[in-house]
Amino acid sequence: MGVRVSAINIPTAVERILTAIDAGQKGYICVRDVHGMVRCQKDTPFRHIHNRAFLVTPDGMPLVWALRLSGHKDADRVYGPDLMLALFDHGQRQGIKHFLYGASPRTVALLKQKLLEKFPHARIVGTYSPPFRDLTDDEEQTIGAMINESGADVLWVGLSTPKQELWMARMRQHLSASMLIGVGAAFDFHAGVKRQAPRFIQRSGCEWIFRLACEPRRLWRRYAVAIPSFILLTLSQLCRLKEFRIDPEAAGDVPVPAGRREPLDR
Repeated sequence: MGVRVSAINIPTAVERILTAIDAGQKGYICVRDVHGMVRCQKDTPFRHIHNRAFLVTPDGMPLVWALRLSGHKDADRVYGPDLMLALFDHGQRQGIKHFLYGASPRTVALLKQKLLEKFPHARIVGTYSPPFRDLTDDEEQTIGAMINESGADVLWVGLSTPKQELWMARMRQHLSASMLIGVGAAFDFHAGVKRQAPRFIQRSGCEWIFRLACEPRRLWRRYAVAIPSFILLTLSQLCRLKEFRIDPEAAGDVPVPAGRREPLDR
């Protein structure tokens, strides 16, 4: 649909991120669902942000099914909360330093506590809960300096879509952390302040029903538009009724970790 979605799974995503950190490579990662794919169709700057990303992970099962239909048989769901746990786990052995940015002070404190209980050797070098408003230029500079002083390798961003993607793209050049990863509701799930769907529902492609039941007033409008739109767009692409192209001016060079010459599957 004109978006570079990475044909990956959790193990390959973790391997690519760790390789990039070892090489000192910089980038940001968008964890993408159906709602975000639909938004990309009409929001050109938002689509450009995705097409410049180091990875755009298939966060929802519909994207995984679409990748497999396109021939990427090893593609699997790279769900933001799962990616976070996997990278914390592997990062313990490599001394990866993490910074948590987003959510409320209470939530981010609970998140840090829960993560350290699960991964006692993890290195969380800082946390910050931004105010629920747009930041001034001076505030962004101060926050950027604080994150840089922490020496973080990975900056986890939990601001919700599209705010977190816009923030990562805007701040990327000012931050020294190797990878910025927008994981949205993963902060709330791992902190224990929101319920996460059971695994069998996550794998069924019907997680949206569970989340809608938990937050109907906030999510009903989103799903009422996103799901029918995604189905129509998918059918249009599969039946070749509409041609989708990557914007040449937005795609840029696909980042390749050191030692690799082949392009990443997108």
